[in-house]
Amino acid sequence: MNDNLDISIVIPLYNEQESLPELTSWIDAVCEKNNFSAEIIFIDDGSTDESWKVIVDLKTNYSAIKAMRFRRNHGKSAALHIGFKEAKGDVVITMDADLQDSPDEIPELVRRIHQENFDLISGWKKKRFDPITKTLPTKLFNWAARKMSGIKLNDFNCGLKAYRKEVIENIEVQGEMHRYIPVLAKMAGFHRIGEQVVQHQARKYGTTKFGLSRFVNGMLDLITLSLVSRFERRPMHFFGTLGTFMFVASGASLLAMGILKLYRLAQGMRPGLVADDPWFYIFLTAMVLGTQLFVTGLLAELMVRQSSKKVNYSISEVLNIKE
Repeated sequence: MNDNLDISIVIPLYNEQESLPELTSWIDAVCEKNNFSAEIIFIDDGSTDESWKVIVDLKTNYSAIKAMRFRRNHGKSAALHIGFKEAKGDVVITMDADLQDSPDEIPELVRRIHQENFDLISGWKKKRFDPITKTLPTKLFNWAARKMSGIKLNDFNCGLKAYRKEVIENIEVQGEMHRYIPVLAKMAGFHRIGEQVVQHQARKYGTTKFGLSRFVNGMLDLITLSLVSRFERRPMHFFGTLGTFMFVASGASLLAMGILKLYRLAQGMRPGLVADDPWFYIFLTAMVLGTQLFVTGLLAELMVRQSSKKVNYSISEVLNIKE
């Protein structure tokens, strides 16, 4: 297969058998109209319906299809991680398989990557067809992500994005960090990040695969990413700072305990046992916490320097992909 492709379209999916034929036909029509040499990379995230069979059947009519199927559900980040490794196009497009992302947006995304010299363009579904129970938390998370990352995007979690190939070659999408790929790109040194208003299609088939738990997970991931972006290569700076604060608190407690004893002696009072003084327990607790934080920082530094373990995903079948 020709590795010099204009675009790679990476599509993670989970139980989307109804939408796949229409989506593939739509993408093929857009690529043909714009003379794009393209590949469509489906990553079946352990679907329990007939999605994989549908993909295999589609391959007979669409030679551009490549696909990979997980044995079980690993999540969207894992699917994107694998899809990015297989992508050969100069521009990589990601989109959801539920027909809520319009392939008609692809030509403009590609044009802006090439002509406006963006590293990454994120879609912004300005007008949404989701209920308020979904849109309101999304706005809250996008606001928090803007504040913590400094990236001025209105819709971090939009599945429709375009990347210069160098971007996906230099980021690792793990855990559930697909929500914050623009942040990962910025951490990797890609600062030309843009936004494009895209059409949000109402869901035509099936039901949403995401529940309210994703908003809690999203906030936790954002906090994790914020800390990792600052201390990934220097964890001792984080744990050591907290440890130093604990040691200062323990020293202050020891000083307070000493001053209190001297005051009691000066007043002719019995100083009492050390174990009876609450300052002693504050001193002891702060000292222990400070020591533990320093040891944790040291261990984290050792792990950063020595760990090279990569995450492996269990794949049961592949289609048109050379292993």
